[in-house]
Amino acid sequence: MTVRASAPGKAILFGEHAVVYGKPAIAVAVDKRASVTIREGNNDHIQVKIPELNVYGVINTETGVVSQLNSEGEVDQKPGTTDVGIMKFIKSALSQTDLGSSPDHGLDITVDLEIPIGAGLGSSAAITIATLAAAARYNGQELSLENLAQMGHQVELEVQGAASPLDTTVSTLGGFLYFTHEKGAQKIKPALEMPLVVGYTSHPGNTGFLVSEVRKLCQAHPTIIKPILDIMETVTNQARESITRGDEKQVGELMNINQGLLDSLGVNTAELSRLIYHARRAGATGSKLTGAGGGGSIIAYCPGKTGEVLEELESIENAFQVGISSKGVTW
Repeated sequence: MTVRASAPGKAILFGEHAVVYGKPAIAVAVDKRASVTIREGNNDHIQVKIPELNVYGVINTETGVVSQLNSEGEVDQKPGTTDVGIMKFIKSALSQTDLGSSPDHGLDITVDLEIPIGAGLGSSAAITIATLAAAARYNGQELSLENLAQMGHQVELEVQGAASPLDTTVSTLGGFLYFTHEKGAQKIKPALEMPLVVGYTSHPGNTGFLVSEVRKLCQAHPTIIKPILDIMETVTNQARESITRGDEKQVGELMNINQGLLDSLGVNTAELSRLIYHARRAGATGSKLTGAGGGGSIIAYCPGKTGEVLEELESIENAFQVGISSKGVTW
């Protein structure tokens, strides 16, 4: 038996970090996906392959121990922390659907990845949602999209210790979303084109660590940080109006303001700033980091200047144009 599911990555346009504190955010599903294939294995363990990252690992179904294998097929004594982290997301997702707890046969799992790891583009959420969907299908379970997104959020909480439901919601539903904790995800109908270019650094960000650092900052300086989060809420709400009204200039201005607020939370880096300002210099109407920061990606909104911005960012780092995916999880 073989099953397959895929889910898109995401880019946050407004409201990252503030969304952890109940504030709204605006995000889009991007046309870069994670695909997970599950088939019956030849032994009693769960074997995981991620060819794009050259990652091969094993999850012991009896002990739950996650191990990375080296090129000889032996347990790697010095595995990469990111690689083992990915397998922990897969293990937790399997457990959510009861597929990870001592199945009566082994499993072979292959993850095909178009999304850079640690780039702030929701790779862990996409892998989690695709794994959950494939595992549910393998088990013959019926899951609603709402349940799938909730289960995905639980996986991210278990593995990272802190997470917003935003990433897993976007990977599940796809499209252009305005998200609040009270009402969940609401689809936005933009009245303008959204040409976006992503630039990403070679240094990935650590979402759990950065969320924790912002929380410490908020606890140490609540009278300063809480108003900043309130302003981010206002920026996000004004951005929603600008997007639905079709005001290109204001969307860009608000992205730049949002970036300044993120900078004040300490999640920016010199590398990200370099990409942000090069994008603006090349003609981007607005540019900012996307995701947790501390490394990872920036996103540039560049109506009429996509080629120029892409060329500029490619000259100094990794970059690609992204489209908005209306399609969420498929299985």
